[in-house]
Amino acid sequence: MRKSAFLLPVAAIAVIGVLSSIFIVDEREKALVLQFGQIVRVQEEPGLGFKLPLIQEVVRYDDRILSRDLEPLEVTPSDDRRLIVDAFARYRIADVEQFRRAVGAGGEQTAANRLDSILRAKTREVLGSVSSNDILSTDRAALMLRIRNGAISEAQGLGLQVIDVRLKRTDLPPENLNATYERMKAERDREAADERARGNEAAQRIQAQADRTVIELVSDAERQSQIIQGEADARRNEIFASSFGADPEFFEFYRSMTAYQRSLTPGNATMVLSPDNEFFNYLKSDTGSAAQE
Repeated sequence: MRKSAFLLPVAAIAVIGVLSSIFIVDEREKALVLQFGQIVRVQEEPGLGFKLPLIQEVVRYDDRILSRDLEPLEVTPSDDRRLIVDAFARYRIADVEQFRRAVGAGGEQTAANRLDSILRAKTREVLGSVSSNDILSTDRAALMLRIRNGAISEAQGLGLQVIDVRLKRTDLPPENLNATYERMKAERDREAADERARGNEAAQRIQAQADRTVIELVSDAERQSQIIQGEADARRNEIFASSFGADPEFFEFYRSMTAYQRSLTPGNATMVLSPDNEFFNYLKSDTGSAAQE
């Protein structure tokens, strides 16, 4: 009885000692074994690890790829147009010993804060060396690569590996948006006014050309009609002349009938002539020939 009472506490202490000397590192972690704050061993592979009970402790760090979103950052490109930039980075703890020495007991949160400072500085440095148009263009990919490459060397001092840096959003500050909008609106209005002015000028030019063409066509038509009219008159006179030579009496009769037709119209019923006027010679004769005085 006395022996068993002694062995049970010893066994319990032995079990506790064994259990406290064993730790497990899974595949998502890396671990450091510390003794009085000093690194005595690194456990990077998943599996069982051992340490001295009571005097050694295990500190675990995430071995996965981590993300870090930066607070909206105001940058001033080379053309002095301020921009608000949102960025994020992906990184991982590559060297846990260096990481522990750099951040101490602050751990991952301290490392994240220091990484934020590095990323903000590199973002301002890179984006401040180019124009805002470069930032808003397809050259952004090259700029993000420059930011990442600039942050890599400084992050290595923290035991971190920067994998990627991305610019999520690039906007103008709210106080500049209205001014920019008004400037863009004024530019579009000016372009529209220029287009309308050019359109009106082209319309006037086309209208003037059309008017000139109409005048030329009408003038040519009138000239052609006068030529035709002249040729017709000449032909008519020729016919009259030949008719007069063939039968002078018939020619005189025809001319008198034509004169009667033109003069004795319903709206011209009154004529004042001398009774012996030659105009009525054919009206005085009942033989169809001119009356002889």
